[in-house]
Amino acid sequence: MVAVVGDVHGCFYTFLSLYYRIITKYPNIPVYCVGDLIDRGKHSFEVVQFFIDNNLKFTTGNHDYMLYSFVKEPDSLLAHSWVFNGNEATRQSYLNHSDAVSRHTDFIKSSSLYFNLDDCFISHAGVSEKFKKVLPPNLRENLHLLDQLIYSEFMGDSGVLWTRERLLNLGKLQIVGHSKQENVRIDSRSNSVYIDTGACFGNRLSSVIVHKNNIIEIMDEVINLMDI
Repeated sequence: MVAVVGDVHGCFYTFLSLYYRIITKYPNIPVYCVGDLIDRGKHSFEVVQFFIDNNLKFTTGNHDYMLYSFVKEPDSLLAHSWVFNGNEATRQSYLNHSDAVSRHTDFIKSSSLYFNLDDCFISHAGVSEKFKKVLPPNLRENLHLLDQLIYSEFMGDSGVLWTRERLLNLGKLQIVGHSKQENVRIDSRSNSVYIDTGACFGNRLSSVIVHKNNIIEIMDEVINLMDI
């Protein structure tokens, strides 16, 4: 059994409330996040530091990777893209923590682009149906073949950082964020669940509790106004 939290986007106090509700109800449960820890909300530094301090796992989101590129590869296209994608709040959050920037971006880079767990498959934006033609039909028994594909294609429009295309049915539950929904949305055709419910836009932060590819519970937290 695992808990998976949607895009946090700097909403630290909202995340704390949801996190402690999860671990109170489900003690010792592993807590994962679909990425986009930063940007838009006010407390990106605090969110990343909490993930470090508590050894929480997340898949790298496109906003996370843009920050990494801005710091480590400042001449890259992705670094320039970050300037136009809600970076102001993140830069403000790190004003008094400049010593942590390099350490935090290294932490972001060290994360995985996906987690293929017994209970589910987690990535930021999902595995696009576009890749069906290059994968075997009995995919669930060959999910290891996704590794090279995901890491070679992640920067493209159909990759796991960016895609908004219909997702590929992997033969197990796929949990993603990235594409904002009003409520947690289940797509039965692709056997996927979308859990980014727009916390940073004033809606709520959502999570799912999953066991063996079945959703046990949806838990969400209304936005704490200190975060936006």
